[in-house]
Amino acid sequence: MPLALWALTLSAFAIGTTEFVIVGLIPTIASSLHVSLPAAGLLVSLYALGVAIGASVFTALTGRLPRKTLLLGLMALFTVGNLVAWQAPDYTALVAARILSGLAHGVFFSIGSTIATSLVPKEKAASAIALMFSGLTVALVTGVPLGTYIGQTFGWQATFLAVSLLGVIAFAGSLLLVPTHIAKPAPSSLMAQFAVLGKPRLLLVYAMTALGYGGSFSAFTYLAPMLEQVTGFSASSVGLVMLVYGLSVALGNVWGGRLADRKGPVHALQIIFAGLAGVLLLLSFTVVSKWLVVLTVLAWGAVAFGNVAGLQLYVVRQAERETPHAVDLASGLNIAAFNVGIAFGAWAGGHIVERLGIMATPWVGALIVAAAWLLTSWSGALDRRANFNPFAKPATAASSH
Repeated sequence: MPLALWALTLSAFAIGTTEFVIVGLIPTIASSLHVSLPAAGLLVSLYALGVAIGASVFTALTGRLPRKTLLLGLMALFTVGNLVAWQAPDYTALVAARILSGLAHGVFFSIGSTIATSLVPKEKAASAIALMFSGLTVALVTGVPLGTYIGQTFGWQATFLAVSLLGVIAFAGSLLLVPTHIAKPAPSSLMAQFAVLGKPRLLLVYAMTALGYGGSFSAFTYLAPMLEQVTGFSASSVGLVMLVYGLSVALGNVWGGRLADRKGPVHALQIIFAGLAGVLLLLSFTVVSKWLVVLTVLAWGAVAFGNVAGLQLYVVRQAERETPHAVDLASGLNIAAFNVGIAFGAWAGGHIVERLGIMATPWVGALIVAAAWLLTSWSGALDRRANFNPFAKPATAASSH
């Protein structure tokens, strides 16, 4: 694989770290800025909304820019956003910094696949995309626990400074290694996006994505305070639990993709959503025991992101039938739906904490995921009624957020 692809992978690693590391720092940030846990949790929601806007509207608006110029601009914006977070004097400034970083995240992953595939021969395109997105998985395994440790040891501001340094390195790598002339597809207009959003079958899959991740993140956003306040873990131990989660996510991505290949997307998603709802419900009972909660978090990671490959492939197959002129855009909007789900989950989790207490987030999250399971079953029934087989022809999908 060319060195330019590794520059993209490093960018994905930096972006993945800043997206998820906030979860382990919520109690620390809430205490430092004198805001409530739900207010700190909004930092997850607002970042995800920035990603959703970037992945849809801003991707279309920047469609005519040269790819390398856009890539460098995105990494510069990402780095500036994290530098602003590092120096944020108050909660409002931190919110603005998170939204800035989220916008860069959304556009980066919308154009990343195109850039990655342009760097390699056609027969290696899928491997190139998989390598780039592996940066996200590595971020969950190493970047998030390390960033959580840095934040809890040296202050949460230090975590954003460290991520900014990663952004600088990724910018330099892209500047030196990514070729200047990269082929780009015809830019998608805003009207084309509205056409995609007018297709009920695609909207159904986006709803499955949003509810599936919304249910998970309504509890995951408040995992750190739950582990500290209910289980009795020290703040420094939370990073180790996040490491367990990240390792499990890495395995779950592989397992989920193979399950989708073997069972088909609908059956695979039914199995994963059922497992996710069950694990969240189980967390309500095991959170009082340190060993049992670690085992539950291990199981949670295995199913939390295992549905990404199935969902992305399902969207592509539906888009090939519904909007063949905008397949890439339809796939990108599923990334937006993923982040809308994260935003909704973090927002809903905050309201749950305020009204029902932090221990209600797992079982309410399980109910939301159960709704995703029902929508998946309904979509499968519609496929059968239309005699539509999502695996009628071979294809490869890449996992992404």
